[in-house]
Amino acid sequence: MRAVEFQEYGGPEVLKVVDRDVPEPGRGQVSIDVAYTGVNFADLKARAEGYRVDALPFRPGLEVSGRIRAVGADVEGLRPGQEVAALTDGGAYAEVVVTAAATVFPLPQGVSPRTGATLPTVLPTAHALVHEVGRLRAGETVLVQGAAGGIGTVAGQLAKAAGAGAVHGVVSDAAKARHALKYGYDEVFVGPDFAADVRRATGGRGVDLALDPVGGETFRRSMDALAVFGRLVSFGNASSAEPWQVGQPELYPWGRTVAGFSILALARTAPEALRALAGRAFRTVSEGSVELPVTAEFPLAEAGEAHRLLGSRKSTGKLLLRVG
Repeated sequence: MRAVEFQEYGGPEVLKVVDRDVPEPGRGQVSIDVAYTGVNFADLKARAEGYRVDALPFRPGLEVSGRIRAVGADVEGLRPGQEVAALTDGGAYAEVVVTAAATVFPLPQGVSPRTGATLPTVLPTAHALVHEVGRLRAGETVLVQGAAGGIGTVAGQLAKAAGAGAVHGVVSDAAKARHALKYGYDEVFVGPDFAADVRRATGGRGVDLALDPVGGETFRRSMDALAVFGRLVSFGNASSAEPWQVGQPELYPWGRTVAGFSILALARTAPEALRALAGRAFRTVSEGSVELPVTAEFPLAEAGEAHRLLGSRKSTGKLLLRVG
């Protein structure tokens, strides 16, 4: 089978197409003939920095859609030929992938494999940020960093559907702002100096819930934009900055809360909780209340071009690799 791997860290050019044996599922696993693979920022960090890489060569990729090829021992509720979406622990840039059955989800009725490939990481993450971790209540105000990206596009829609009083986004340029405004956002701020914009938009009050995948100075500014009793949910460190040490001086005076979420960590520590979360999140797509647009699609062999686009910070929505 064809796969895309890298044998050294570097730019998109280190991604190479290779021939590998077709993997077989072990106990509690399934193999999937891949139709589409999602491209995520974590893939770029793996290639450039070794994020979550145990050894080289390494095959990136965290989510796929396709048909089940084979099931291993002790797998229930899944069968060969079934159309599914799946979260993987890496290795999804390939024609066949093996992953734990606990993170394989039958595609909802009416959802195509192309749409299905956008679901495994983005939908459950956005749902958790808004509901399970962020605990958004009707009438509250929300601030989302990266509002034009995959998770940001969905989080804006989920927040609006949950009755948010106002949903504000932050993006890096005007084109991304125009994209975000189509997906639930009331106002979108451009650039890093958004805290003053937030105070203006909220009459000096700040927001009740802020969602931050960037870290570093953006994390600090997001916390400064919180209202009294506001909550900040961190779900990434795209800046690769040293984590802030948050303590009493930042939290106590205003009753603020800082929480975190990682879908990959949840898959390891609480797979049943992940399955329940994914079920709730996927229903928002099948019911038509949430849309995640695929804005660019590349053949598997052009994975490097997908990385260049995502790394340019000019992309919006979701990027896919077309495999099957």
